[in-house]
Amino acid sequence: MSYKCWNVPMPTAAAPSPPATGTTLKTMLQLATPSTRQIQLISWGYTLSGLPGAASTIELIQTDVAATVTAHVASGIVLLNDPNGPASLLTLGTSATGYTASAEGTVTTTRLLDCDQIPAASGLVPLDYDYQWMPDERPLIPISKFLRIRATTPTSGVNMLCWICWNEL
Repeated sequence: MSYKCWNVPMPTAAAPSPPATGTTLKTMLQLATPSTRQIQLISWGYTLSGLPGAASTIELIQTDVAATVTAHVASGIVLLNDPNGPASLLTLGTSATGYTASAEGTVTTTRLLDCDQIPAASGLVPLDYDYQWMPDERPLIPISKFLRIRATTPTSGVNMLCWICWNEL
């Protein structure tokens, strides 16, 4: 089954309101794999509301430490290929699957899966990025690990809407 979620609650009566990145490193979206199942990444991406004031980095990493986040709820995780299929088995909670970190935790081990560098605000710079892995190169995230989209915008924050799409194996 394929799933997708964003760094906002599921929109109902209004459009999504992307959260601000802040001016230091901040986890914008975090997925927590359960102790019974790994996930395989399909794609990920983000859109910024404007250019940060200085060169910035957006990264997709796997880690063994959770950030403290606003907890996602089951309705915030969309089943893509069968609307009547099973709900995602991701672990939900403030130290599990969620968005907009209030504390990063002490990260000791990471695996960088993709990274985008945004130059200082000058010239024509795209405000969005998305990446889709070829089927034979899709990363696996092991059981009981965390997948994060982190933004480092050092001088001025911008609003960021980001997402991850995955298969549960």
